[in-house]
Amino acid sequence: MHKIITSTQNSFIKQLVQLKEKSRERKKSGTFLIEGKRELSLAIKGGYTIETLLFVPDLFSETEANALSRYNIDCIEIAKEVYEKLAHRDTTEGVVAVAQSKNHHLDQLNLGDSPLILVAEAPEKPGNIGALLRTADAANVDAVIIANPKSDLYNPNIIRSSVGCVFTNTIAVGTTSEVIDYLKANNINIYCAALQASNNYTAENYTKSTAIVVGTEATGLSEDWLNASTQNIIIPMQGVIDSMNVSVAAGILIFEAIRQRSKIN
Repeated sequence: MHKIITSTQNSFIKQLVQLKEKSRERKKSGTFLIEGKRELSLAIKGGYTIETLLFVPDLFSETEANALSRYNIDCIEIAKEVYEKLAHRDTTEGVVAVAQSKNHHLDQLNLGDSPLILVAEAPEKPGNIGALLRTADAANVDAVIIANPKSDLYNPNIIRSSVGCVFTNTIAVGTTSEVIDYLKANNINIYCAALQASNNYTAENYTKSTAIVVGTEATGLSEDWLNASTQNIIIPMQGVIDSMNVSVAAGILIFEAIRQRSKIN
């Protein structure tokens, strides 16, 4: 028999609403909310610890809830009104989970030989971060590093826009100087997407240890990156404008590296 919560005024539910809405609460508690079946299954696959599962029996069956109990998850049945209070999306799958955050320190990265890494400096829009994570997952890069992050990884908009790829990628976070020091200490070549002193991206060799670094469309990369760069690279524009969406640019650069690597394997 599951515990049942029917009131949106329940103290635990109020606490979860704070978790959904406030980065500060997520950091303080070391937990965050996951919404949706696919996202939940990807989090479990990615080794996340799920503390509590809240489900609407009309939308998420008791059988599905019981199947998750083998992961030692506390299951709670909730009313639809409670779910609507917790849900971030309009689509109703009837399941929300409370999960423990992971440690994303750079020293936790465990990279093999000749890693391929995507680095994004100060990405602001959750949609762009989500798209970068989807690109990284599609290319199966060894790690994604976010330098000077503007929002925490477990922001519901990032989870949503990454369609759960926030759970499938190996992700580290640090300041720009920490990330540069880490890459240099590990002899990883730094290729910065930048207009200044750049070569055509197809002219470089990405088959050795490689970090491809992208900045924001508005300001590009900081001076620190340009100074640390092994070589700046550019995607030649064929039209009128001189830049493209950061996740699109990252995709083009990462898949060029994948193409080169597939030739030598």
